[in-house]
Amino acid sequence: MSGCGTERGLISVDEALELIVKQPKKLGSINQVLQNSLSRYLAKEIYSEINLPSFSQSAVDGYALCSHAEDLNNQKFQVTGEIRAGSESHDSLKEGQAIRIFTGGKIPEGTTHVARQEMVSVLSTQEICLTEHIRHQADIRFTGEEVQKEQLLAQTGQFLNIGSLAALSMAGVQTVEVYRAPKVAVLVTGDEVAETAEDLVDGKIFDANGPLLKAWFEDYGLDVELIHVADEAEQVTHYFNQLKDSHDVIITTGGVSVGDYDFVRPCAFEVGFEQIFWKVKQKPGKPLFFAEYSNPETDHCCYLLGLPGNPAAVYVSMQVYGKVLLDTLQGNQTGPEWFSAILDHDLKEDARERFLRMYAYFENGQLKIKSLAKQQSHMLSNLMQANCLVRIPAGVKLEAGNILKGVFISN
Repeated sequence: MSGCGTERGLISVDEALELIVKQPKKLGSINQVLQNSLSRYLAKEIYSEINLPSFSQSAVDGYALCSHAEDLNNQKFQVTGEIRAGSESHDSLKEGQAIRIFTGGKIPEGTTHVARQEMVSVLSTQEICLTEHIRHQADIRFTGEEVQKEQLLAQTGQFLNIGSLAALSMAGVQTVEVYRAPKVAVLVTGDEVAETAEDLVDGKIFDANGPLLKAWFEDYGLDVELIHVADEAEQVTHYFNQLKDSHDVIITTGGVSVGDYDFVRPCAFEVGFEQIFWKVKQKPGKPLFFAEYSNPETDHCCYLLGLPGNPAAVYVSMQVYGKVLLDTLQGNQTGPEWFSAILDHDLKEDARERFLRMYAYFENGQLKIKSLAKQQSHMLSNLMQANCLVRIPAGVKLEAGNILKGVFISN
């Protein structure tokens, strides 16, 4: 088989991912207020300093009861008081007594059951009758039943999403040690890019890569510096020199192939970057470039991820390689979260492994995927329907029913 997929020197997708996971060193950590730590990764495990719940409490609005009888149905109780959520109570119950209690209220000493209010008939302000059978210790949230004091709550590398922030807040955690957020600069190269309608003259195109990357990083949780750079070696070198000691990551679009105006690699070498890999046996995004700059005097490293200029290649590369690089710098070295799904149609073979934009859906309890039209690297319109990127192995004709791996894309 011949073609660009057989070009010598190309590495595989898995080899490229392994290098991105293993090569970079982790960023330092900082102590940060929990509420400001959304989308960060923990740099230190967290142990609970309290029990959850911290006291036994009612799970419902109703009555705390004290009775050691085997069957409480139709039993009457003397009501001795009321306990609301958040109120301090030192009440206790004796046999045959009840206290009106609300959800979250502290269980009084001597309680054997909590009866929901719909299970109770109110005979007077001081007497109730239980109208249904009730199990022992019903509707009581016991001290520490969810989390025990000194229990591990979160491990190093934990991603702090909305749910984890809420869970840690409930346990009283106020500050966390997280990996420092990477400082990222994005260089969009190309003389053909028009930033406004007024700039759109013959030979120019609207910029998709700039808005794409700005939105991608916003969704990831990072503010980035976005710079448009002409296809001039002096400008590319200038920005690399300016950014390499102040930023952790530089993302470039375009200029990484072998054309007369592809200056990213030579300019990177000129300012001290060392190549980790260049060219991956994949489609789109073959001329992917990954390099490292290290300053021994400051122990600072900057990583350059050079993406092809076609917008679909930029999108695919960021969803797969860009995310892995940023995650790795923050202590998460797990790589992409691949899912498995059933292909619902045949696919022709290709010399290179492909990332196809697809639509994943459930049918009869099975996750299935179908390809979308217009997969060329300069096309983006199918991203209106795509919700995943699927790996298509090289040199294999696939049939409906084959199992493939992919990653979900939420944005």
